[in-house]
Amino acid sequence: MNRLTRLLTHPANWCGLAVATGVLVLQGLGWLGTVGVGIAAIGYAAGFAVAGLWLGWPSWSAPEWEALEFKDEGDARQAMNRALGGVRGLVQYNPDNRLPASLQAQVLGLCADLDALLAQWERSKGALSLQESFHARHIAISYLPEALKTYLSIPPQYAGSRILQNGKTAQDTFRDTLGELQTKVKQLADDLASQDAHAFLSHSQFLHDKFGQRSVLPAPSLTSTATRPTKES
Repeated sequence: MNRLTRLLTHPANWCGLAVATGVLVLQGLGWLGTVGVGIAAIGYAAGFAVAGLWLGWPSWSAPEWEALEFKDEGDARQAMNRALGGVRGLVQYNPDNRLPASLQAQVLGLCADLDALLAQWERSKGALSLQESFHARHIAISYLPEALKTYLSIPPQYAGSRILQNGKTAQDTFRDTLGELQTKVKQLADDLASQDAHAFLSHSQFLHDKFGQRSVLPAPSLTSTATRPTKES
């Protein structure tokens, strides 16, 4: 069923159907006579072939990016590491060179930022709020993998040239999405650093209050003030 779905939803199939439909419409208008069905079949094959050569042929196997599905369950760090490992491996492999070098570097940089956030989170004296914790986990487990998966599903010819409804190409849109995720990760790291700095300041103030205000007692004299008894003559 998955293979049939990939065939039916592939652009080559849609292109072939469009050509065949156009021929059948002409036949319905009486312009092609009885040969319309045969021409429609030939038109479908031609449209399918042209689109296949331009956009790539349908594949019977699932594309590599379909495996970018991860669950937020069990230990949060392990789940995040699994997702980041999957993203990093796919980006480095870069199927069909769908990712330009600049996007590759940006995705790998975001993965590195998330790794650093995880390490900081473990050793931090502070704590992320429930909402911030949700964002940190889901950036690694859901938001980044889904954005990458969606982008890679777009034919490369369209990703870099076709203008979307937002006035940008898919490449530019993906780049902006990565930038937004990087900004959020930086905010989370700054929040933890601020809490650690506040904890350090509070501890320093405690030490100052504990020891800094004490008066220093003079050191005892090493010479005795008592006079030795004199020897009577």
